[in-house]
Amino acid sequence: IMRPDDANVAGNVHGGTILKMIEEAGAIISTRHCNSQNGERCVAALARVERTDFLSPMCIGEVAHVSAEITYTSKHSVEVQVNVMSENILTGTKKLTNKATLWYVPLSLKNVDKVLEVPPVVYSRQEQEEEGRKRYEAQKLERMETKWRNGDIVQPVLNPEPNTVSYSQSSLIHLVGPSDCTLHGFVHGGVTMKLMDEVAGIVAARHCKTNIVTASVDAINFHDKIRKGCVITISGRMTFTSNKSMEIEVLVDADPVVDNSQKRYRAASAFFTYVSLSQEGKSLPVPQLVPETEDEKKRFEEGKGRYLQMKAKRQGPAEPQA
Repeated sequence: IMRPDDANVAGNVHGGTILKMIEEAGAIISTRHCNSQNGERCVAALARVERTDFLSPMCIGEVAHVSAEITYTSKHSVEVQVNVMSENILTGTKKLTNKATLWYVPLSLKNVDKVLEVPPVVYSRQEQEEEGRKRYEAQKLERMETKWRNGDIVQPVLNPEPNTVSYSQSSLIHLVGPSDCTLHGFVHGGVTMKLMDEVAGIVAARHCKTNIVTASVDAINFHDKIRKGCVITISGRMTFTSNKSMEIEVLVDADPVVDNSQKRYRAASAFFTYVSLSQEGKSLPVPQLVPETEDEKKRFEEGKGRYLQMKAKRQGPAEPQA
């Protein structure tokens, strides 16, 4: 059941809270499957979350139903489909709020740096395996393409002008404690995603100064594990605005302060999309972002490309002309 500490000031449940529930369901089903045969025991770690749309808001007092299903397995990874339904227990009304696809890899309990093989899943029809293999190859390629951005850093700017990237950019520094981690000493993917959503929400609120909600999350890539005792810096910056939406890039860097042998590294990255809402919950226009540097202008154009691509996908193929 959703409680006040799960929601924002308007009573809508935080996107990060829902992402955390989705990841927990995926971790449970993946770990069960990967330990379903005799062999070395393991725990499933989150590697990637595909684009996730927030189809309908969830509110305080509603009950969240989270269901997960394994849809494909490769030699070293598991694809999980998760659906989230919200239920108003006073009226009995149910609605679909989220659909997500997550990828997990099994890590040995004896050595969490060792990736184990995944037991194969039984498909009800041959086409399912072929469709799953195509999705696997596509996400593998996209994960590789994100690595070129891993050196990018969000730098603070003194006295920034309103509506600029520097004006709304935000960072959160967090010491990873035992409550953030699995029993095996590395951070739950859901914990990281919740912190990422929190930072992205601050950036969006600073930019438009209204109530904001998560509309969607582009693919979240987990580049490396975050271990207990690390200090993580979650940085967010505005990359693009349309008339009614804001795209925010979020970067997660981990600093192993208790381990001098390892340097600071990029642990995760993603793009979050937010919308601005009035007190009545209606969509509001978004102040237009003012990119200043060449890098900001380049990121703006890249964000515009992603926005137009997703808009075209939602609208579907054009009708043939008579």
